[in-house]
Amino acid sequence: MKERLTKNDVKKIEEEIEYRKSVVRKQAIEALQEARAQGDLSENFEYYAAKRDKNQNESRIRYLENMLRNAIVISDSSKADEVGINNTVELYMEDDDETEVYKLVTSIRGDSLDGKISTESPLGKAVLGHKVGDRVYVSINDRAGYYVVIRAINKSTNDAEDQIRKF
Repeated sequence: MKERLTKNDVKKIEEEIEYRKSVVRKQAIEALQEARAQGDLSENFEYYAAKRDKNQNESRIRYLENMLRNAIVISDSSKADEVGINNTVELYMEDDDETEVYKLVTSIRGDSLDGKISTESPLGKAVLGHKVGDRVYVSINDRAGYYVVIRAINKSTNDAEDQIRKF
């Protein structure tokens, strides 16, 4: 599946790849050489841990490079009065009689525990492109769903909080 990424997402992924290649890779190779220098590799836990860390870093680099190769770059702009990517929305959940706040993000930055929902999620798909006051049906599947009302849209973004985590 092709990831839908904004230009900002692409930039952050490229930065992580560069960091992993120039810093993490170097550290992993040095740790591996130090562990190898300790002698008998058959019972050397440090050697296996260093080798595992190096392989995990290389795997992450390949994953990110593959993601960029297959990505579809999308715009994060939207009309001033419509919900778009990187907007924070206040939603009234009719079934629960509660108001919740979410930030719409691309799928790689989605973190529902942190209030960031993907535009690929049922809720994200439903509210994308709608305006304040709209009552929107969120379809979970063919037989189930619920209604939300868009109460507010905040267009400001804070890139410092949206950094892609470096593992």
